[in-house]
Amino acid sequence: MKYEHDNGAISVEALNMTMKFGAFTALDEVSISIPAGSFHALLGENGAGKSTLVKCMMGFYHATDGELLVAGKQARMTDPKVAQTLGLGMVYQHFTLVPSLTAAENLVISRTDTPALIDWRRERTALDAFMAKMPFSVPLDQPVSRLAAGEKQKLEILKQLYLGNRFLILDEPTSVLTPSEADEVLGHVRALTRAGEITVLMITHKFREVSAFADDVSILRRGKYVGGGAVADLSIDEMSRAMMGEAPVVSERTRKGTQGQPLMTLHGLRTADRTGLKDIQIDDVTLHSGEILGIAGISGNGQMELMEILTGQRRIRSGTITVNGTAYGATRAEARAHAIRYLPEEPLRNACAPRMSVAENLAFRMFDIGKDGTHVFWKDNRAIAGNATTLIDAFKVKTSSPAAPIASLSGGNVQRAVLGRELTGDVKALIVSNPCFGLDFAAVSAIRDRLIEARNQGTAILLISEDLDEIMELSDRILVMSEGRIAFETPIATADVAQIGQHMAGHG
Repeated sequence: MKYEHDNGAISVEALNMTMKFGAFTALDEVSISIPAGSFHALLGENGAGKSTLVKCMMGFYHATDGELLVAGKQARMTDPKVAQTLGLGMVYQHFTLVPSLTAAENLVISRTDTPALIDWRRERTALDAFMAKMPFSVPLDQPVSRLAAGEKQKLEILKQLYLGNRFLILDEPTSVLTPSEADEVLGHVRALTRAGEITVLMITHKFREVSAFADDVSILRRGKYVGGGAVADLSIDEMSRAMMGEAPVVSERTRKGTQGQPLMTLHGLRTADRTGLKDIQIDDVTLHSGEILGIAGISGNGQMELMEILTGQRRIRSGTITVNGTAYGATRAEARAHAIRYLPEEPLRNACAPRMSVAENLAFRMFDIGKDGTHVFWKDNRAIAGNATTLIDAFKVKTSSPAAPIASLSGGNVQRAVLGRELTGDVKALIVSNPCFGLDFAAVSAIRDRLIEARNQGTAILLISEDLDEIMELSDRILVMSEGRIAFETPIATADVAQIGQHMAGHG
């Protein structure tokens, strides 16, 4: 049988919640109150502290300081099992269901008291009685692999209700749903809160969903509570400004030269997104020499797929990419011929051979090319060593030795090394994704200086970043991706951070 908690919704209150990871403060004295039976939204950019807060509430993290009250009583969340016993459950952004099992089987095995030998007649009777009380249903006998995304999301919510949980945290619950599926699922959830059966805390980036379904909102920025209240009392512009902050100071790095000729053009691109359920549609994007074109967007809106298209890792169903007027398929030969380079996110994993030396990794662009530019079959160890010495010095890469494995370097030094490799020689275009993610201030400053320097020398740079401050600081022109499409464009001279934030959140 399922777990039994009180049938009514429960309240949760976080008081001065703080979470530190060494010297880094991910959550700084955050307090939010979620009354029983309410639908509460938690807004914030990537890295604002939303996930850290809910992980503290659910017992995945042990908060450095602060208190958590559940139904008015202090709770020590030492373990996720404690959260379960108190009636707190979480529906994750990515499905946790077993695809090969039926919906009924997924529900039954989610319990910790499931017997080794299951009496399916008894369980099915209990499941039918449970489903009869729910405001929505899913086909219990169908394998999860055959369910639509909306049905899977419903099943995830049903699983939490089946376990008896009455406070649900929904982490980006509509990220893989169509707008109609999202409205249906959230409409059912809101009905449950208004009936007093559950309390909901929803992590989201979408203002439309906040305005349509939430009672209250709390907004985090850089680990701190920066605003909130009743949704009815807040405008989208007010929420956007609280979430994004005021526009960062425009970089004082010297920009030289003007935008040059079109170098790369994307036209009519169509491909499936990472889930296979939605399309990525890029109608018209042009990248010019001597400019940094920033692609802003909340994680999961097609930026990763765009990077994969441009690096030849994802096939397109239709559309064209041209470089200098000729078709471009992002093969290694084409990238070399057109002098197009890449700095992907997490370069140690995506742009390095971790166990190979720093010198060998720095040689990936030149090891098979002789001094006269022709292909060679034997590597020149002296040339590889010389190349490493030059780049390590020029890009201030801190390493014990060029012979050390590149995996032994810090994140910032890996980034500097890869950027040094990719900017060696005559570089016409650089495609960059989240170049400063997870780096310290000094490393961030060094990377951004190099990007501006390359831009000043005429390199075309496509900067894909989830850090809006970075986009505002570096870009000459900004495009916003939302729901797999280019939703907005603005030159940096007239860019408004609140307006950009609204488009990022799908409210254009």
